[in-house]
Amino acid sequence: MEYFKNIFHALYTIFVGMKITGLHLFEKKVTMQYPDLVHPIRDGLLPPTERNRIAVDMDRCNGCGSCARACPVDAIDVEMIRVVPGDEVPLFYDGTPIKTWVTKYTLDFAKCCFCGLCIEACPTQANRMTPEFEYSEYQRDKLIYHFERLTPEEAEEKKRKWDAYQAEKKKADAAAKSQKNETK
Repeated sequence: MEYFKNIFHALYTIFVGMKITGLHLFEKKVTMQYPDLVHPIRDGLLPPTERNRIAVDMDRCNGCGSCARACPVDAIDVEMIRVVPGDEVPLFYDGTPIKTWVTKYTLDFAKCCFCGLCIEACPTQANRMTPEFEYSEYQRDKLIYHFERLTPEEAEEKKRKWDAYQAEKKKADAAAKSQKNETK
């Protein structure tokens, strides 16, 4: 008797599964022909907490590198140098001076997992998520975005000024140290 119960149960579960499949077979299709029929941004289909492309407002960035440290996949690379006395001083969006130049700020979207940790870690709210999500490329190096304000030539000039300032400071410290030793 157990044998026939097992056969009946197997046929019953197959019938139930086929019934569900048959019902879904004749329902209205939910697949949209993107992008011709529906555009997710235009038609408001994206949720308010979506995680898409990251944008960096360099007027707010102070080059602290907290976003790069928070990134779990090392997609962000930030380099900064201090402002040399006598050089022009960069300003925040509100007009307050920044004491650093951001010479390099790159974000590699091929590595980015869109976790949003860089946005949470930024103390100046320079990083933000945008509703833009369509940015496929054929070459991987086109997925590396550069956000720095300085041109490469300007960045090299700032680095040279900083190196010269450091060398001058070392020379002055050495002179002060030798003068101190002579007075003893």
